[in-house]
Amino acid sequence: MPEISRRSLVLGAFAAAGTVAAAGAAPASAVSRPSAGGAPLVRKRLTLPSGIATGDVTSRSAVLWSRASGPGRLIATLRTTDDDGRVLRGKGAFERVVRSGWATEASDFTAKFDARNLPSGSRFQLSLRFEDERGVPGEVVRGSFATPDAPGASGRGQGWGPRHQRGQSFVWTGDTAGQGWGINEEIGGMLGYRAMHETRPDFFIHCGDTIYADGPISAEVREPDGRIWKNLVTEEVSKVAETLNEYRGRHRYNMMDANLRAMYAEVPVIAQWDDHETHNNWWHGEVIDDPRYTVRDIDTLAARGRQAWQEYMPITDSRATRKGTTGFEPARIYRKIERGPQLDIFALDMRTYKGENTAGLEQKATSILGEEQLQWLIHEVKKSKATWKVISADLPLGIIVPDGKAQESIANNNDGAPLGRELELARLLKAFKDNRIKNVVWVTADVHYCAAHHYAPERAAFKDFDPFWEFVAGPINAGGFGPNEMDLTFGPEVVFSQAGYTNQSPRTGEAQFFGHVELDGDDVFTVSLRNARGAVLWSKTLHPER
Repeated sequence: MPEISRRSLVLGAFAAAGTVAAAGAAPASAVSRPSAGGAPLVRKRLTLPSGIATGDVTSRSAVLWSRASGPGRLIATLRTTDDDGRVLRGKGAFERVVRSGWATEASDFTAKFDARNLPSGSRFQLSLRFEDERGVPGEVVRGSFATPDAPGASGRGQGWGPRHQRGQSFVWTGDTAGQGWGINEEIGGMLGYRAMHETRPDFFIHCGDTIYADGPISAEVREPDGRIWKNLVTEEVSKVAETLNEYRGRHRYNMMDANLRAMYAEVPVIAQWDDHETHNNWWHGEVIDDPRYTVRDIDTLAARGRQAWQEYMPITDSRATRKGTTGFEPARIYRKIERGPQLDIFALDMRTYKGENTAGLEQKATSILGEEQLQWLIHEVKKSKATWKVISADLPLGIIVPDGKAQESIANNNDGAPLGRELELARLLKAFKDNRIKNVVWVTADVHYCAAHHYAPERAAFKDFDPFWEFVAGPINAGGFGPNEMDLTFGPEVVFSQAGYTNQSPRTGEAQFFGHVELDGDDVFTVSLRNARGAVLWSKTLHPER
């Protein structure tokens, strides 16, 4: 099936599944009704049970997100602050109040919108609350975020008070609440999120498997050493997700963790999806053979999983600001997030367009990005003026990931010339070389261990590309695995890797990993791989090619 048809099928099913109520009058379900005695019902003030989040923050915009305890309208107040968090007053201060449309059951009471035309290079205090249909304000939750310098800036900002010096940092990882390892409050919850938060990054890339919709979470799990892991459990996570509410419940569950909520309130998210937002190793058109499911059609499940994912992730939608839109129309997941003159992030979607997992040596090209996304990536990286181009992939490039007798990975487990999915990657890498694109770095997660890979043509079967680095880090709260074997088609060298034992729990943090990048004022790119205890396991400093 052509790739555009594949995408349209998934998005069409998503659209049919329902969207949030549009801006305008309060929905009928939100209007107060009298009690049997004629007196109005007394309602509690709206709360924010899943906290708040920001996402896709650029020099001029940010997506603001939250979820209410009932029908309401999201109200955000943005104020610029100094570097110590004090609100700026008088000349140079910036303040804005923005309101969403109505959040109703149609969006699981989530709401989000793009805040645009923000001052670049500025730090913001953010206050979010919902008001009900009577205009009564509810609980206020506060957070913060910072916009990077504008793409053409060379240092300090342009009149909005204290600004960031040139330089920024970010973290990345993947794989949250997988293999039955959920929120264990006896050990302090999801400690990996606390460790990432403590590095005070400017933003966070979640490379996918934001939930494990196909992995039930039970109250107790016996670890190999005999200790008992105790999970918080909700009804929705006690079985595999099939209904829209069960998929939504997976996201609500993760946001019960205090560490995750604290980080999301202060660290903008760039979210990607992969397979476990729906079902392990899925592809379009698959009929799953899994006795736990009553719904076996993957496209039906993927539409529900995608709707829930988009409702709960602070992902931008360029149509959200148009009259009559809600912000929950099906958004293209692959996108570019510009982070000023130093850095552009290219977040990929290797799931929507993915072809069937096959065994053997495919003689024809097999889709992983799809032609439209492939051409978009070549074009956008080519025109990028940022010093560093970071490509965030939801699947590694050269790691072999089996799926029974077939391959889930881009790598086809053959060290020869590119075949199958590898053909798209070969075209991409050749285009980067032909256009003399420098300073491209890949980051990813997926395989539940951490690694640093250097790819070079002198070691490769396919030689028409320039050398580059790929850094792997995850999981952040799931079972440990690996390390896997490498496919040598593109000449990877495993410079570093560390893994736990099979399905090691997150208890000690030693088999949970994230990556950290620090960009200094001279555009020096220092990457480190760390465990969930915050320990730096390996580090590499990259100097930009001019």
